[in-house]
Amino acid sequence: MVGDLFDEAAGQSIFRPLAERMRPKSLRQIVGHKRYIAPDAILAQSLKNGHIGSLLLWGPPGVGKTTLARVIAAELGQALNELSAVSAGVKDVKEIIARARQDFGLYNRSSLLFIDEIHRFNKAQQDALLHATEQGIITLIGATTENPSFEVNAALLSRCTVIKLEGLSRADLEQIVQQALTEDKVLSRQKINISGMDALIFHSGGDARKLLNVLESAYNLAPKSDPLEITAGLIEKAAVGQVLPYDKKSEYHYDTISAFIKSVRGSDPDAAVYWMARMLDGGEDPLFIARRLIILASEDIGNAEPYALSLANAAFDAVKKIGMPEARIILSQATTYLASVPKSNASYLAIDAAWEDVKKGGLQPVPLHLRNAPTRLMKDMNYGAGYKYAHNFPGHFVEQDYLPEKLAGKIYYKPSDMGRESKLKHYLNRIWPGRRGAQND
Repeated sequence: MVGDLFDEAAGQSIFRPLAERMRPKSLRQIVGHKRYIAPDAILAQSLKNGHIGSLLLWGPPGVGKTTLARVIAAELGQALNELSAVSAGVKDVKEIIARARQDFGLYNRSSLLFIDEIHRFNKAQQDALLHATEQGIITLIGATTENPSFEVNAALLSRCTVIKLEGLSRADLEQIVQQALTEDKVLSRQKINISGMDALIFHSGGDARKLLNVLESAYNLAPKSDPLEITAGLIEKAAVGQVLPYDKKSEYHYDTISAFIKSVRGSDPDAAVYWMARMLDGGEDPLFIARRLIILASEDIGNAEPYALSLANAAFDAVKKIGMPEARIILSQATTYLASVPKSNASYLAIDAAWEDVKKGGLQPVPLHLRNAPTRLMKDMNYGAGYKYAHNFPGHFVEQDYLPEKLAGKIYYKPSDMGRESKLKHYLNRIWPGRRGAQND
């Protein structure tokens, strides 16, 4: 009983969540992020020398941003002033800075200020930190799940070193589980066998906090036995209600739509429909996905399968009429088809190349034989003279110049060998043997 009281006094009560009981207290206990915390890494060396500059810790949830901030304070032997940008305002920031200014004047030392979710501070709140940070009165440690270059103003960003914390690997997550089994005051009391490790890793989403929360829930659900068995089924039950991160205004939004587009472009319908499901489950507007499919059908598929654009456009109209949840079926049909057909970006490259020539080449005159001649004066000036009407020739084709003189012979559209576009390539090479054949074969 005495031991339990001391445990509580030390903040290690067994009634605290497992994730809190297992929170690292030193750099040595932190799993992952060796790029920064290995003995010879920049952060570890700075702490060894007893000084760090202001930092922005950027990474997904559950990778240890708050933990790292607290460990930094512990390694430096300093108190850590903690604020959450969700609830704190300018007044809270100014009060901490005022106290820090007194300490700076009396003891010539900087105070540590940790602001969780600093990206939620508006410009005025961020500006309140500038002078104290620049003068060294406070050493700022900000934590954010968002790209600081978008969410933190440039003046404050320039005063901080950005530390990009990557998601935890499977090996990192397995190590955290093993530490919990052997070091936690509750779990270490008996032998535990985890046969559902794959399910546990999956439902963690790379988040150490979520990993330990699901593990603890599964432990509490497990029938008592020796050893205690934590199966995949128990993990699934424990993970009910767990939501994978997705925010339509966050970096996850852009990362997920990027993964979706690249999966369709890469002809992987399975991955594409998975990322689409992630977006829809996170509340994404189905019309946003439908718009992206229309763009993708032209940019990445093009004339390799011209029907893709018609299907994508039809899908957009259908989604607009139907709405969720049935719209997911329409989006799935369009997505899997677009992912499964041949791909070509030749038409996309063609317009960009032509656009570049238009921007840098000035206004090139339309050749006289291509000009319209609705008046006698224009005809007298040879507008339209020499134009050959293609339908008057065999095969409805006749060779003549259509580009401005300075761009004669320029090739913009270079058909690929993919899908239906290969037929276009064959036809163009046949009718333009001197202009296209040599450059496309």
